[in-house]
Parts: sequence; structure tokens; C-alpha cells
Amino acid sequence: MAAIEDLSELADSMRQAAALLADEDVDESSTNSRRPSTFLNVVALGNVGAGKSAVLNSLIGHPVLPTGENGATRAPICIDLLRDTSLSSKSIILQIDNKSQQVSASALRRSLQDRLSKSSTGKGRDQIYLKLRTSTAPPLKLVDLPGLDQRIMDESLVSEYAEHNDAILLVIVPAVQAPEIASSRALKYAKEYDGEGTRTIGIISKIDQAASDQKALAAVQALLLNQGPAKTSDIPWVALIGQSVSIATAQSGSAGSENSLETAWRAESESLKSILTGAPPSKLGRIALVDALAHQIQNRMKLRLPNLLSGLQGKSQIVQDELARLGESMVTTSEGTRAIALELCREFEDKFLQHITTGEGSGWKIVSCFEGRFPDRMKQLPLDRHFDINNVKRIVLEADGYQPYLISPEKGLRSLIKGVLELAKEPSRLCVDEVHRVLIDIVSSAANATPGLGRYPPFKREVVAIATSALEGFKNESKKMVVALVDMERAFVPPQHFIRLVQRRMERQRREEELKGRSSKKGQDAEQSILNRASSPQTGGSMKSMKEDKKEKEKDKSGPAEKEGQESSSLKTAGAEGEITAGFLLKKSAKTNGWSRRWFVLNEKTGKLGYTKKQEEKHFRGVITLEECNIEEVADEEDPPSKSSKDKKSNGPDSGKVNLLFKITSRVPYKTVLKAHSAVVLKAESAADKVEWIKKISQVIQAKGGQIRTSDGGPTMRHSLSDGSLDTMARRPADPEEELRWMSQEVRGYVEAVLNSLAANVPKAVVLCQVEKAKEDMLNQLYSSVSAQSTAKIEELLLEDQNVKRRRDRIQKQSSLLSKLTRQLSIHDTRAAAASGWSNGSAGMSMCKLLSYSFTYLLDG
Repeated sequence: MAAIEDLSELADSMRQAAALLADEDVDESSTNSRRPSTFLNVVALGNVGAGKSAVLNSLIGHPVLPTGENGATRAPICIDLLRDTSLSSKSIILQIDNKSQQVSASALRRSLQDRLSKSSTGKGRDQIYLKLRTSTAPPLKLVDLPGLDQRIMDESLVSEYAEHNDAILLVIVPAVQAPEIASSRALKYAKEYDGEGTRTIGIISKIDQAASDQKALAAVQALLLNQGPAKTSDIPWVALIGQSVSIATAQSGSAGSENSLETAWRAESESLKSILTGAPPSKLGRIALVDALAHQIQNRMKLRLPNLLSGLQGKSQIVQDELARLGESMVTTSEGTRAIALELCREFEDKFLQHITTGEGSGWKIVSCFEGRFPDRMKQLPLDRHFDINNVKRIVLEADGYQPYLISPEKGLRSLIKGVLELAKEPSRLCVDEVHRVLIDIVSSAANATPGLGRYPPFKREVVAIATSALEGFKNESKKMVVALVDMERAFVPPQHFIRLVQRRMERQRREEELKGRSSKKGQDAEQSILNRASSPQTGGSMKSMKEDKKEKEKDKSGPAEKEGQESSSLKTAGAEGEITAGFLLKKSAKTNGWSRRWFVLNEKTGKLGYTKKQEEKHFRGVITLEECNIEEVADEEDPPSKSSKDKKSNGPDSGKVNLLFKITSRVPYKTVLKAHSAVVLKAESAADKVEWIKKISQVIQAKGGQIRTSDGGPTMRHSLSDGSLDTMARRPADPEEELRWMSQEVRGYVEAVLNSLAANVPKAVVLCQVEKAKEDMLNQLYSSVSAQSTAKIEELLLEDQNVKRRRDRIQKQSSLLSKLTRQLSIHDTRAAAASGWSNGSAGMSMCKLLSYSFTYLLDG
């Protein structure tokens, strides 16, 4: 009986462990559970009249179950037994809905008989449940099923009780049917649900009724010695006699005897020994049945313990992690409350900085505001509409008032610059708003990612509100800063750009005048040379010679042109569509003013012109982006003087000289073309090469909106939004509209340069006024605001979420119960392993024992 009680405690611990692993609420003090243990279930299987109820009455110690002929049990009867040693051996306590009532065995038996007689008219599927508390019964749950040969019994009813993996099956066979045990229906069902026989016990009942049947007794002794049929060899067998009479006799004995039942059970064992002389004494009587039940229950528990312990180990780690996430319980002192509030602020600070600096959160969206939408808005400003010639004329007219400008419309141009730069304020403000929204999202994400703040929703809302208020102030300061940047550019227009503009204009006019003077001097010298030849006495001075000289002169004039036309280009092309052109060019050095021969490569698709020192080199020494450039022809000012006066007289100055120079300049003022140079002067090796280079480079530049200028003062090829150019203005300075158009385009170049500068500087101001302040000033404001709160206010804010509180209490209970259950189960597993080791003659420790020892050590540590 003591072994059964120990197993009952172990079964309850294993039940609680299984409930914990299923994440169910477990109450240690309550025996009710949604997950009842099946280790202590005992199901009686047998035919009608096999003595099932009598055997169960023997286990209970009271004749509470009806017995008799023709099948007294007509419906499943479940009796949940609780052992209470404080009761007398004759007392029975019936528990109904947490109420206890003392009853007698005869009263219970009559009540059951009445209920069974009423259920005989039905299908027999309704279960009768009783919960009894006695001092004589082991803590088991007994299930008395109707006879298997009754009509109401089928496989579904049997499987409802017998299919549980840990329920003990009692195969009850009368002694007179022992010779035909192989055909027993009860044994068939037991083998079906327990093929290995690890939870089956065979019981031979009514031995006293077969005392004179030697064949039956021989079959009984064979079963008890495990010498019966093959189906029965792996099942432990126990012999009993009809206990109803002995129990009734004991109960009707003297009232002062508390050991009458034990005396009756010992008498039963002695009687069985006298009948079954060759049977082992350990398999005779009710005491042997209780020991067999304890052995089988223990075997089933040994199979379950390792898996339960392993599951508890994993569950313990999960519980500890959950406790760490939920945090400790709230302290009650004012200092502790304030310390918790500041600690939560520090956790939020760590998460916020992690989100904004590591890119884990939405920090990358700040960069996308600077590199995506903001530059696009700056490029989409309506510059075309504002620099339209009609709009420029209107602004100039309004700015000058009733007195038109005398030399230059400076007031109008300044007004135009201010009006256009005013447009940059709106994109700058929108950039500030976008960054503000990103920072708000980061604050919200950081607060949600802070575990501690999740426990205190009011404090979390307060932290987000303080941070949002600080960010709102930073947003307003940032807007003021970016507007001030724009106003700074509007307030002062540096004159250097326009001074250089006038200087370039005057330089161009000077060059054109020199070219005109040089060409007129050449014509005069040529005419004088002809006259000198015609009047010279050495030549004969005839009209014929003058005509011949004139023909020779025309021939000489046409000669270079024809040669130039016949000369072919030496450039090389490559690529599927011939988009790559390569050849040698002379590059003028800005330092030494000398020429260097370099290998140039033009890629028309990418719009890049790169050069190397040698043709074999693979890496460019410099690359020019033609998208931002203009090209123009320049006069060769370094023509070497003629070597002899004779050449001058015969050919005239610079006759036959072909200009091979051209220059690439930046379309936007103040920008460089190549390295630190604002212009690159190149010289072709031949006229054909020059024509080919200029043609291909011009195609790239024209496609990007650039312009091409000539050096002969002819009409300008300006591929931009205006029709005029510097050359046109120099050649026709008297046209005021053309001059105004040219000035507006130069002003546009300046405005575009300023807008490019703002596109680079506004993000810097935003980062300084919003992002950097959010990383420092916002967090400082958070600490100061929380510290300034009263203790009562902080306690009000630190009201823990009830769900979190209930979750923590539940997890703490699970943690405590896990520790207790693991120790209990480990002790039982260690004992079982030790017993198994001794029985097998092995000194080695089982795997279960090792697991239990290690797991106990982990929990204790």
C-alpha cells in the first residue's frame, strides 16, 4: 500500500509536469485538472460472471459494487479512490461537488443497483462516477466495465477506457475457465491495446469455487508460474478468491477491531496457499494484487520519466527567458520607483540610438530624403517659366520703374534672382517635414522595441509624448535654418560672377577686332605685292604676267582647301555602333603653357572623354564629363613668325596656316572641367582630325543641352533655351532684347549654381538641427522631464499592464513548480535507475539517471 501511495504522489507530479509542458495553468493544491493522470487508472476486463466487481471490491476494501449472477454491471462505473489514513477502516466518505458525506457500503451498493437497473433499458453508454475517500483503498481510479459478452459492449466502449497509454488493464478470468484462457475475449482486447504486456495484469478469480477441479487448478498454477500459453507468458498473474463474503464478514465484526480487513486478507492468502500448493506465495491474494499493480504502474512511469525530464529542461529555459523579458516585480519605495523610471529611459535611449545609427530601424529613410525626393524637387523648380524672355522683360520693366536702365538692368536681374531663389524655400521645408516624420517613426519603433516600456503603457505614452514634443521644436528650428540659408543667398549676390562675365565679353570683342584688323592688313599686303610685280622692270611688266600671277594666286588659295578636303581623318572607332572614338590630341598645360601629346578616347553613349599618356595604358589619367560642358573654337595666338622675309612677301602673313585648336569649358560657372582646371585647350594633329573630334564631341554636348561656338565671329551654335550668345552680343551689341536674353541665361547659370549649393547645404542644416539634436538634446529633455515629475506622478505612470502582471505571476509559479517537479522526478528516476542497475548486476549509471543528475544540478545552481 505504501508503494502505491508513493506512486500516487509521483503520478500527480508527472500530471503537473505534463500540464506545464502543455502550458496549462497548474494548481498544486488542487487535485482537479484538465489533464488527469492515467497512470493510476485500472480498467477491469472480463466476461459476465468473471468476478470483476468482486475483485474491485477487494481493492476498495468495501463491498460497494453490486455483484451477482447474470451480469450485475450493466454500465461503466468509475470510482475515484482517495486514501485518508485518519478515517477508520469501516468509514466511507462520498464526495459530491466539494461536499463530503459519510455513507455505508450497503447504501452505496443499493444506490448503484437502482441506477444500473434504470440504465438497463438504455444503451448502457452513460458512465456512473463516484469519488470515495477511505483508509483501506489505494489511491487508484477503478473502472468496472460490463461483461464483454453482453450486447451493450462493443469495441468503441472498450477503447474509450483501455486505449489510454498508461491505464492498467486487469484481465479477469474465473478459475474454472483457466484451461481455455487462450480464447478469452478479455485477453484478446488486452493484447490489442497492450501488445508488449507492460500495463496488463492477469487475475484468476474464484479459486475457492474450483478447489475440487484439478484440471483447472493445474492450469491456474501454470499461469502463475508463467508456463501457460504463449499469449500469457509476458503477463504477471495473480490468484484471488471471492472477497465479497470475507469483506462483509470483516465489516460485520467487532466495532473495536481496526485490523479485521488485514486479517481477512492474510487469511485469504493462507487459504490460497492451501489450495494452490505449487504456486509462488507472492502471486496469491489481494496483497499480491496491490504489489503487482504498483510494479506495473512503476514500469509505465519509468518509460515516461526521461521524456518528461527532458521537456522540463527545455521548458525551464523558456520560463527563465520569459521572466527576464517581463522583468522583476514593481518595487514599492519612492526611490525604487524613480530608479525604475530612469532605467526605462536608458533602455529607450539605447534602442533609439541603435535604430538611428545602425540602420536597424528607419535611419536609412533620412538619407533617402536627402538623395531622392529633395534633389528631385529642386530640379523640378519652374526655371523655364521664370527665365522666359517675356517674363524677364516684365521683371526688368517693373524693377526699373518709370526710368529705364541706362547700361545694364541690374535692378531687374537682382529682382529676378530673388524671385527664383524664393522657390527653393518650399522644397527645403518639405525636406524638414519628411525628416521629422522619419524621426517620429524611429521614436515609436524604439519605444515598441523596449521590453520594459511594454510593461507600463502609461509611461511608454509619456516617453513618446516628451520625445515628440522635443522633435517638434527641433523641426521648427530646422525650418528657420533652411529658410535663412535661402534668404542668405537672396540677400547678397556676389559681383564676381558678373564681373567675369563682362570681362569675357570685352575680351571676345577685342579678339574679334584683332581678327578683323589682321584680315584687312593681309588683303592690303597681297594687293600691294601684286602691284609691285606688275610694275617691276625685271619681270617685263605686262598684263599677261599679271593675269598669270592672278591665276597662280587663285590656285594657291584653292590648294590648301582642296588638300584639306582630300585629307582623311586618322581617328579610330570601335564599338557595335561606332560609339567609341580614339586618337592623339595635344593638350595644353596650364602650368608650363606647353603642349603634351596624349591618347584621347570618346564614349558617345556615356558622354565621357578620357585620356592616357600612352596608347597602351588601361587607366585614364583624367576624364571630362561632356554633359556639363561647352565646346568652342579658339584662335591660335602662338603662330610662329615666318623664318624669312621672302616667305612673307610671297605668301603673305599666315597664309596656308590651318587653326587646329578648340577648347572645352564648363557650362556652369565656377565648376571645373578636368581636375582643377575650368577649361581644357586641345589641338588636333590635322584639320581632318579636328573636324572629326569637334563633330563627335558636339553631338554629345548638343544632346545634353550644351553649346558650340566658332572662332571666326560667325553665327553662334548655342543649343540652350536662348537664341543668342556672347558672340552674337559682341557682334550686334545694339540689339537690347538679344543682350537681355544673353544676360538672363547668364543669370540662370548663376541661379542654378546657387540651387546646387543649396541642395548640398540644406541636408547639412537638417542633420545639425534635427538628427544630431535628437541624439543629444531630445534624450536630455527626456531625462530632465522624467526627473522633474513628482513621485506620485511617476507611480501613476508606472501602472503595470494587468495582462503583463498576470503573465509574470503565472510564469513565476511555473518556475517554482518546475524546480519542485524536476527535483521530485529526478529523485524517482535516480532510484529507478539504481534499482535497475543493481538488478542487472551493473554498476553503470543509466542515461536517465545522468540526465536527472545534470538537470537537478542546473536548477540548484
